[in-house]
Amino acid sequence: MSVFDLPDVLLQRLRNAQSITVLTGGGLAQECGIPSFREAQRLDSRWAGYEPQELATVEAFLRNPRLVWEWFAYRRGLAEAAQPSAAHYALVDLEQLMPKFKLITQATDGLHWRAGSRELIELHGNLARMRSYEDGGMVDSWDETEIPPRCPRTGGYLRPDVVLYGEGVPRERLREADQATMCDVFLCIGTDSVVQPAASLPLHAKRNGATVIEINRQPSTFGFFTDHAFHGKLAELLPQLVAVLE
Repeated sequence: MSVFDLPDVLLQRLRNAQSITVLTGGGLAQECGIPSFREAQRLDSRWAGYEPQELATVEAFLRNPRLVWEWFAYRRGLAEAAQPSAAHYALVDLEQLMPKFKLITQATDGLHWRAGSRELIELHGNLARMRSYEDGGMVDSWDETEIPPRCPRTGGYLRPDVVLYGEGVPRERLREADQATMCDVFLCIGTDSVVQPAASLPLHAKRNGATVIEINRQPSTFGFFTDHAFHGKLAELLPQLVAVLE
């Protein structure tokens, strides 16, 4: 896709839009070199024999909190070593251009925040944040020598502020994401949207009258109802799309 390939009807829709909502998934992280769950296991043989139920569930945390903490510390280190891509920065530019903008991400790597996105809903949380297992309160600092660390307020264990397998997305966060589907244009970027509740958001936007655009490395499962679809490297496609509006 280049700015010259966009259909006239889409160009007009983008330039006249007063509100844009974006949903991003793991595709942006992959272009930044952040591995998926299974890829991360293959990178370090310590984790090769574990199933997700042993590393990323509430039951796993209760059974072996040290193991789960160390797994997420490893994942956090991979995310911290990565840098935002041109795609992340293009979305920051888009936020500045639009009267009303919201970015919903399934990623937990924190790259959108580091790039400068602020109208941001981190649907599944953020690896860099920690909260008390006891009361869910956020914690800014902890004793790094203790694994897992204890909450200085409750004395209970700390856990990553991410949605574990089997947990639901917090209601307030989900409500905010659903409200954001009331928009003129809805962009689906780097996500196959097969995991709920994110999978339903593009369809909600479509039903609310939004123009739904897919931007992915390859066609996704929701491509049958999108209005426009573009496939290729996200770090190349997104800056070109945003350039249309500048």
